[in-house]
Amino acid sequence: MQNPSPAVRIRGLVKRYGNVTAVDGIDLDISSGSVTALLGGNGAGKTTTIAMIMGLLLPTDGSIEVLGHDMLTSRFHVLARMNFESPYVEMPLRLTVRQNLTVFGKLYGVAGLPARIDALARDLELRAFLDRPVGKLSAGQKTRVSLAKSLINEPDLLLLDEPTASLDPDTADWVRSHIERYCAERGATVLLASHNMGEVERMASRVLMMKAGKIVDDDTPAGLVARYGRQNLEEVFLDIARSPEATANDPEPVS
Repeated sequence: MQNPSPAVRIRGLVKRYGNVTAVDGIDLDISSGSVTALLGGNGAGKTTTIAMIMGLLLPTDGSIEVLGHDMLTSRFHVLARMNFESPYVEMPLRLTVRQNLTVFGKLYGVAGLPARIDALARDLELRAFLDRPVGKLSAGQKTRVSLAKSLINEPDLLLLDEPTASLDPDTADWVRSHIERYCAERGATVLLASHNMGEVERMASRVLMMKAGKIVDDDTPAGLVARYGRQNLEEVFLDIARSPEATANDPEPVS
């Protein structure tokens, strides 16, 4: 049974860098156990929003609650229940896979860490290179290690930033399938930032479209495609990115 309280609750969230407003007054609830995609062009505010949810950036204004805790005042009560995965964030390249997972496992306070690493090595097929330096791995192997790191503490909230970028179709499908299986078994909540619209249509039940620091649309993938009169989510993305008139309350379908 899902927890009726939202996994993430955001109110009036603002982030400014000098005269630049990166996030401009977001209100948002993300349901527990859901997979929600956060989409937008470069500079839309996605990465800044995710960084504030993770507690890496302090908001200029507004509030963020994650798993029932205020991230400004009590984030240390919830950090061990969250994790993050991105192929753009390198692990220490000279350490082996096992050493990296051990370091991150200790940071998250994982009990029975050797057994947890062994389980991940089995599930994610890491055994053949578990004692190889990360710097000597292929891109696909590094992605699997990054996924293992993100699951080391069995998180209730998983933040994914382009989790299958630069992967071949077979490896990308394998990664998506494992994430979907983990979420189904654990009831975890996922916030996914991706430029792969096929990935979003497959994994997400809800899509948030960001532009210029605001959420300008919010619907299911199928709902967005139908309302904008397009064939797929990629065409919707292009419409929103290129049309200044598109907003959550008044989308501008293109015939």
